[in-house]
Amino acid sequence: MAKIESPPITRVFLYVKNVSEVAAFYQRYFGMSPLSAVTEGWLELGSTAGGCTIALHKAAAPQKSGASMKIVFGVRDGRLFRAECEAEGFEFGPKRAAGGFEFANAKDPAGNSIGISSRGLT
Repeated sequence: MAKIESPPITRVFLYVKNVSEVAAFYQRYFGMSPLSAVTEGWLELGSTAGGCTIALHKAAAPQKSGASMKIVFGVRDGRLFRAECEAEGFEFGPKRAAGGFEFANAKDPAGNSIGISSRGLT
């Protein structure tokens, strides 16, 4: 059997009711920037640190915002990152530790699960 190449993750789609509100959240707390001009119902955000992008797609009327998924951001100092976010009004759940790394979870304005983790960075 031939080995199948493992393709990289290039973007994560989030179906949201309010593209502008969710974009502002990721720009404010995670320093992401729009990658192109905004088109109706679509905006893609990227990080200067690289990695995959987040594509915000306007959810259709019957579509649920905040589907079952989570975006995890790698941070070396979770305590410092959480403190900076909390000073701006955004709070994470309790800090947890496992296997030599720390992580914490939260939700974006559309109800999507997000997390911060030092896994692989320490």
